[in-house]
Amino acid sequence: MNKYAIIDIGGKQLRVEQGRFYDARHLVPIRNTLKPNEKIVINRVLLIRHGSSINLGYPWLHDAAVRGRILHGCADKKLVIQRIQSKRKTRKIFGYREDMIRFVIDSIHFGGRSLNKD
Repeated sequence: MNKYAIIDIGGKQLRVEQGRFYDARHLVPIRNTLKPNEKIVINRVLLIRHGSSINLGYPWLHDAAVRGRILHGCADKKLVIQRIQSKRKTRKIFGYREDMIRFVIDSIHFGGRSLNKD
């Protein structure tokens, strides 16, 4: 696709396109505040590519926004952590699953107009 944006979300940078879904962690600091089908707007847009033109932000583009909606909450793969002390012959194995939010991108806006209608 010729139209995409790079956003900063959850401490990571994602290359997003319209109509695709993505997983992000730490979307909001308070858990269970975002419900399914709730609309979100992401203003931390680092780059927008539309055809042959590329717009870079320093650090973000001020008049750009990526709009989408929450699909559902999910969990990442389980991380297994093993702590072994060989001389004492003790082993501790534990793990956790990180909470994620799956969202879909509806549109990419730059300069007050949607880039997806062109």
